[in-house]
Amino acid sequence: MNANLDLIGLRDISSVFSRSAFVDILDFNDYSHFDWILSKYDYSKCSTYLDIIKKTYSSIAKDYRCEYVYKNELIKHLINGYGVRNTVYFSEFRVGKSIADIVMFNGESKVFEIKTEYDTIRRLDKQLNDYKCFFDKSFVVIPESRYNEYYNIIDSSIGIITMIRENGRIKLEEARPAEQNNNFDVGVLMSCLRMEEYKNIASSLGGTFENVPGYDLFSYCYKVMSNADTDMLKKCFLREVRKRKNNTSLLKKYPSSVRQMMLSLNLSEKKANILLKQLNTNIN
Repeated sequence: MNANLDLIGLRDISSVFSRSAFVDILDFNDYSHFDWILSKYDYSKCSTYLDIIKKTYSSIAKDYRCEYVYKNELIKHLINGYGVRNTVYFSEFRVGKSIADIVMFNGESKVFEIKTEYDTIRRLDKQLNDYKCFFDKSFVVIPESRYNEYYNIIDSSIGIITMIRENGRIKLEEARPAEQNNNFDVGVLMSCLRMEEYKNIASSLGGTFENVPGYDLFSYCYKVMSNADTDMLKKCFLREVRKRKNNTSLLKKYPSSVRQMMLSLNLSEKKANILLKQLNTNIN
């Protein structure tokens, strides 16, 4: 592959990391998106589709740090710092009217909003306000070159993590710690939950549903949670979130370049192994 791909070429090859490209392979054994990349760019030294992925990741991590690179490097950073034993991670997690890039839950809740070199600050205030209604700590993850810009425009309670390149390798550093958030909005919490989950929480807090009509279920659960001790409510929430199908415990087993994709697809171990076997197929 040409080491000096222009921006259009880098955008092209970064599309290898689209969900649809991976789902097409897993569900339909369809490699057409990868084959399209092969028809346009030189991957002559790659013998498998996984080789293409690794080569592509190396190129975009160096010259086109798009959102996928940020998410993937953040996942690696969090796994190194917190492990996977007592922590769960989610990609694209709904909070209020926002969707957080990466969230993690262990003894506390943390949210990470990514802004790459190619992003604007549009909507950031709204996103951070949603997160501050619920999460214990909130962070933005940004290029090191934009630290001063973000430092001056976001609330001092928000932590800042910067991406830097050091000795040819990407590194994430906590440039400013996040302050503990004491705000807690029950409505925002409920926006993160499915119906069965908020019913389970309300039940754990003493709620009964014997005479509650279906149309009033949300309001009833909201009332029960609003009258509960905040710490107890948070514990109940964490318990429900941990019940969700989640592949956090498997992430360290996967090639580092595809961990974010595996988290996003949230595959079972069986399906993940099938996909990895398919990716290790020799290129025709």
